[in-house]
Amino acid sequence: MPYESRLLVVAPEPDVRGSLTAQLSSAGYLVTSAATGAAAVRLLGEHHVDLIVVDVEIPDLQALARDRPAFADRPPVLCVTACEFLGTLVPALGAEVEDYVTKPFHGAELLARVQVLLRDRTARPAAVRHGELFLDEIVCRGRRGDRPLNLTPAEYRLLRHLMINAGQVLSKEQLAWQVWGEARGVNAVERLVSRLRHKVDETPPALIQTHRGFGYQLV
Repeated sequence: MPYESRLLVVAPEPDVRGSLTAQLSSAGYLVTSAATGAAAVRLLGEHHVDLIVVDVEIPDLQALARDRPAFADRPPVLCVTACEFLGTLVPALGAEVEDYVTKPFHGAELLARVQVLLRDRTARPAAVRHGELFLDEIVCRGRRGDRPLNLTPAEYRLLRHLMINAGQVLSKEQLAWQVWGEARGVNAVERLVSRLRHKVDETPPALIQTHRGFGYQLV
């Protein structure tokens, strides 16, 4: 049942915002709306939100991408857009962009995509584990064995992505998108990995390995 799910609709045009709000409200969702990215960020600080539906025509899209909360309070994003390729939206809004609907769209399509994203979100575990490593997704804290890891938000996101993809070699470009939702220079990724490695691999064996010319791997 959708009734406990709160959605945030962000759209600049009153007609579009009203239409999206009406369709989602009629399906039983609790809907809050905003006309700008800055207003949306304020609402995210006041309410728990399970999903953001955003019209990418809002004038301050980057404000929403840059300032919305991180970790467990950072809900997935469903874009309403005229473009037909999800990859063009990720640079604008970050890695939480999980789906989109193209204009014009039918209400049934919108509701179906919302239901899928909410179902996937509720199915996500409250913790991520890999060997001695443990991340609590509720309070956003980590530890290795019994030793707490004092992680910054960026370090937490990096470690989480490495744990979810344990065994895979991940490029610096991939890691930059997952940590910051945008491209960053090689040096920025290297510095972050170095800080994380200092905390995670303080006690042997070393878990974060470098593959020169390819990227990093959690073993």
